[in-house]
Amino acid sequence: MKKFQLFLVALVLGTGAYAQTTWSIDKVHSKIGFSVTHMVVAETEGVFKDYDGKVVSNSADFNGAEVSFTAKVASINTENERRDGHLKSPDFFDAEKHPEITFKGNLVKEGNKYKLKGDFTMKGVTKKVDFDVTYGGSINTGRGEKAGFKLNATINRQDYGLTWANKTPSGEMVVADEVQLIIKVELDKQA
Repeated sequence: MKKFQLFLVALVLGTGAYAQTTWSIDKVHSKIGFSVTHMVVAETEGVFKDYDGKVVSNSADFNGAEVSFTAKVASINTENERRDGHLKSPDFFDAEKHPEITFKGNLVKEGNKYKLKGDFTMKGVTKKVDFDVTYGGSINTGRGEKAGFKLNATINRQDYGLTWANKTPSGEMVVADEVQLIIKVELDKQA
């Protein structure tokens, strides 16, 4: 009888723990994008249309969650076919030799704020990148549970071998070195 009581206590206490949960990206409500200064005076934006990712969390607030994503370079879209072709060339991403951009890391809660810290790989070069993260919360929609995040980071494209460097007549860079990564994701909890 005593063993059965201990089993019940363990069962009751165990139900309060948060089970490991896997979340996938709802691609209809997400965007993997970037923005870069062009011709010194404006911003050019783009997105990757083909990507995948997942989040594996052991806590309801996502602290410590494992995050991974992959974007297909050939899916880059800046709303300009000629520019997209140039970006896929060896001057920039070299999509044939380096078809994917990847990230693997962990979501870390620091007070009321979040950071996503991990390894960002582009054009065969891996560097540590920290994203500032806004956690929008989670909700049960009646058809499943969803969570939302907005992530921002700035990288230097030169660090990843994207070294194309034409200049304006006044000597400024046509395309800035600093690129802002802008990622907005809505996640679906997997059964």
